[in-house]
Amino acid sequence: MMNSTNKSMKKILFLTPELPFPPVSGGKLKSWKLLEFLTQNYQVSVGSILKADDEDYVHDFILQAQINDFYFTPVKCARGIINLIKSYWHQMPLNIYRTYSDYFACKIKENICDYDMVILDHYEVFQYIPKNYKGKIVLHEHNAYYLMWDRYAKDKEHSFAKRLVCYFEAIRVRKYEKSACKKAHLVFASPNDIDSLESIGVSRKKCHYTYHLGDDSQLKLPALKYDNTQESLLYIGSLGWEANVDGLLWFIESVWPELLKQHPQLTFSIVGKNPDQRLITAVEACHGIKLTGFVQNLEPYFQQHRVFVAPLRFGAGMCSGQVQPDTFFRESS
Repeated sequence: MMNSTNKSMKKILFLTPELPFPPVSGGKLKSWKLLEFLTQNYQVSVGSILKADDEDYVHDFILQAQINDFYFTPVKCARGIINLIKSYWHQMPLNIYRTYSDYFACKIKENICDYDMVILDHYEVFQYIPKNYKGKIVLHEHNAYYLMWDRYAKDKEHSFAKRLVCYFEAIRVRKYEKSACKKAHLVFASPNDIDSLESIGVSRKKCHYTYHLGDDSQLKLPALKYDNTQESLLYIGSLGWEANVDGLLWFIESVWPELLKQHPQLTFSIVGKNPDQRLITAVEACHGIKLTGFVQNLEPYFQQHRVFVAPLRFGAGMCSGQVQPDTFFRESS
């Protein structure tokens, strides 16, 4: 149900480039937990771009999120050379172009001045802040995004053409991300990402450590017992996220064959929805690896598998610190 809280409460608009529901991946869980905190203390409305299968969960999101209004529109714009060229034509980074909607821009512009504060969940939605908006702006950085492109560009295992594209994309994202951070009154980011943002000219004074937003109920689950496990590896993650795909492809190609030489009976379960086609192809060519798809209850997998692996060769947002978000929000009120 929509929240019917006291009208004197400060109003916040939470803008996000993907529906933060269901909270089954790291990024969505982080966004959902932040949204839960906000709705307990303020009048909150959400503006969201819908990607992939987000439309399937809109009804359940509205039922569970205690929000006032919900502005949304689907945007289907895949990665690829055509859209990369279009992004250069429109003079914006690829991910910004892939998140743009004329309809959504107009809808937000019509309503944004009704809100005392806007929280940008990811830098992609910075483009929807009109120049005449006078309220507070908070940028929630899940990663230092330019750094991910930069690291990918330096990976010599990729083709020269791909590295060159990523090099120029890193430059475009760095400029855009810096602009978004400078416009914001407050930036939430992990400690290492704050260091990276400061290195490109973002004031550390406006940056505050992000904080743990996991599911603490898991701490009450039974302890894992080695004797109950099988000779198997486990990976859990979003299988469309490039950093995850890259790491898994490297692991399957470079590490898995060596492990099988020493442990011929070893198996490897990769858990996650919407696997990239490159992963599907790689797994089909390997013995002992299984793509499970989305799994609702992960506990049996944790109990059965002996080793959890997380191969990552580039990325950002890896560290987490602690902050009391209530301090800034209440002081800004």
